[in-house]
Amino acid sequence: MTAATVHTERRGAVELVTLNRPERRNAIDLRLRVELAEILEAAAADDAIRSIVITGAGKMFCSGGDISTMKRVTPEEARPRTEAAQRVIRAIWGTPKPVIAAVEGAAYGAGVSLALACDRVIIGDTVRMSMAFTGVGLAGDMGIFASLPARVGPARAKQLLLLPRVVAAAEALQLGMADEVVPDGEVLAKALDDAAILAGGPLRAYGAIKAMLAEPVGTVPEILDRELAQQIQLFASDDFAEGVAAFAERRQPRFGQQPS
Repeated sequence: MTAATVHTERRGAVELVTLNRPERRNAIDLRLRVELAEILEAAAADDAIRSIVITGAGKMFCSGGDISTMKRVTPEEARPRTEAAQRVIRAIWGTPKPVIAAVEGAAYGAGVSLALACDRVIIGDTVRMSMAFTGVGLAGDMGIFASLPARVGPARAKQLLLLPRVVAAAEALQLGMADEVVPDGEVLAKALDDAAILAGGPLRAYGAIKAMLAEPVGTVPEILDRELAQQIQLFASDDFAEGVAAFAERRQPRFGQQPS
């Protein structure tokens, strides 16, 4: 029987959710998206769970979307994959329960999106983060066009997306991409401690806080819908096909050219 791509463990009133593809650096394939969404939705519906921690197995939080499972497809074919990714984010944003990201090692692309979608982001002191989407000809998904500007401001968000670079832990904290930096190896313990504190707090108040802060400029559903429309079109683009081919061939992508 194939091992689950997401592992769960109850710690009192805290649900610990672990991305469980360490051999793939916890890359997000379609199965992981669906399993993670189902787990988060179940946790939201379980009255015994009052806060959630998301982390990654092994040495990395999440390397982003699993490019090895991607290929050029039509917008219609791309929609289920992209909607599955948004289902995860809607589950995080739709629950009043606080969700904490415990990030060790690195987070790239959709891994950053997943972390920033959480209500609190705790990272290790050697963590590296990068948007990385344009490396395969994509713009970004999993709520990045709502979460990143909300944390760093629209101007910085644009630069981080246009020219994705590696952001070290100290800068991530300074920019607002992380809420706290702790020594490597202590991230999960700190996240669980904070989650336990939040689990004892007022869920309805948390829900109000999350709802009020979710829509500072426009509405989050509007942002998600625009993001979805862009992403499914990009899955059909020459640049996306070139980016995936370059990844498979271990070379630099040559965007703007027709794939051979």
